[in-house]
Amino acid sequence: MKKSKQWLLSMLGVVVILGGIAYINRVDIALQLVSFAMDRRMEVGPNRDINWQTGANLRGRSPDERPPNIVLILADDLGWNDLTINGGVAGGTVPTPNIDSIAQQGVNFSNGYAANATCAPSRAALLSGRYGTRFGFEFTPTPPGMMDLAAFMPTPEGRLRASISYAEAQSIPFEEMGMPASEITIAELLADQGYHTVHIGKWHVGQANGMAAQHQGFKESLLMASGLYLPEDHPDVVNAKQDFDPIDRFLWASMRFAASFNTEGENDSSRFEPDGYLTDYYTEQAVEVIEANKDRPFFLYLAHWAPHTPLQATREDYEALSHIELHRERVYAAMIRSLDRGVGQVLQALKDNGLEENTLVMFTSDNGGANYIGLPDVNTPFRGWKISLFEGGIHVPFFAKWPARIPAGTVVKDPVHHFDIFATAAAAGGARLPNDRKIDGVDLLPFATGESQGVPHEALFWRSGASQSVLLNGWKLNVSDPPGRSWLFDMNTDPFERRDLSLDFPEKLAELQAALAAHNAEQAPPAWPARLSTPINIDKDLTQPDAPEDDYIYWSN
Repeated sequence: MKKSKQWLLSMLGVVVILGGIAYINRVDIALQLVSFAMDRRMEVGPNRDINWQTGANLRGRSPDERPPNIVLILADDLGWNDLTINGGVAGGTVPTPNIDSIAQQGVNFSNGYAANATCAPSRAALLSGRYGTRFGFEFTPTPPGMMDLAAFMPTPEGRLRASISYAEAQSIPFEEMGMPASEITIAELLADQGYHTVHIGKWHVGQANGMAAQHQGFKESLLMASGLYLPEDHPDVVNAKQDFDPIDRFLWASMRFAASFNTEGENDSSRFEPDGYLTDYYTEQAVEVIEANKDRPFFLYLAHWAPHTPLQATREDYEALSHIELHRERVYAAMIRSLDRGVGQVLQALKDNGLEENTLVMFTSDNGGANYIGLPDVNTPFRGWKISLFEGGIHVPFFAKWPARIPAGTVVKDPVHHFDIFATAAAAGGARLPNDRKIDGVDLLPFATGESQGVPHEALFWRSGASQSVLLNGWKLNVSDPPGRSWLFDMNTDPFERRDLSLDFPEKLAELQAALAAHNAEQAPPAWPARLSTPINIDKDLTQPDAPEDDYIYWSN
């Protein structure tokens, strides 16, 4: 009896020790389960050739006599300071001449704004010409397990404020989070005008219920079915993992190297490996699309994943930047190098096929650079990051060139917005805007050519649960609740948001608060709930510890 009791006590001790170890390592165990589930869920086959449709049998009018081709290139999480035209990554030592050339040979909208400080709501606004909140697209769709794991993770070392979990919120499947099929996309408008419409890359605005790209006006869609740039163990890849970042840890566990073509994507069994490093692969396919469609008007939406995490570069690009000492910065800079090279190849393909003069090329990013990559200067000189409505999160590169219409070297300083891309592309393609709904975007061409002397917008608005903002006649209000804080800035004299004037100008504060309330009254409720509100330090990245006096906001998603 005594030995039996001792054995039970010993086993109990083992269970307690194992339980303690499991608790301490609960995040690692959860990530292993995520990786195992993804292996079971996502089968990826070998590369397949893409046979793009061709317009070779439609020869007739010369390129100059046809409606303009339209190419929209969208980067993901590109920081303001990543381009040499705005400073440049690694102290400007990684040139981006090809992306810069779009602004230099056309128009630089120097106060260009993303529709949101996270990716998917920006894409919904860009594609629809409307505030995403008009149709409930307020929060970024997240894959299964991501928000649950984020809520499960302990507060990282150095962080003074914890996330707020809404675990009880009843969500909907990831594939059903998106832009409703009832929205009219720019692809649909242009297809009705005879354009051949092609999507390449990231989509992230829904896959089910008519929300996939090929059901939203795109005749062909090469989809990013997951998010590795190359397999983690590929001999030509250099990886940079950010152990301090919970998002990065989830991505490495859940992402695979995969694409699909003209399919439903997430639930389809026809996923295949891209033929090479993802940014280069998308570029090569975009060049093929241009060559296949050189004899007819086309709209190409090239939605790059770069330079979004996980940070992966080709060994060739990485080795070309040996002067950069910090490993993660060198990998990130190498990703920027490949992105710029790809843009140059697209521009060269237009030139080689005689299409340069009569093609409208637009370039922007879905939001600003992220705090979780551990590069503090990514959005210099602006404060804030992706996942905040300070300028670092929403002030983005915004360029366009159309040699036949837009004078080279044009600069427009008035604020413009992602949804203006919709109206601008529609006008260029001769499409009428829908008249059965509110279209928030405006055609920017008259402002780029000097035909219009007004301003595109007197007011612009942003909203993601706890964080909201309004820019009205040069004044900007940022609101975060929690913690119940407001910041007021005079952007005419303080474009970098250094001096909070909320206590000095109570009447101006009330004016902007009233404008924000009136805007919110017009918006729809979120189509799915936020699962988490996360504290974001405005002035420090994730490698830097919080201080009690730091400015911070809460971001809902």
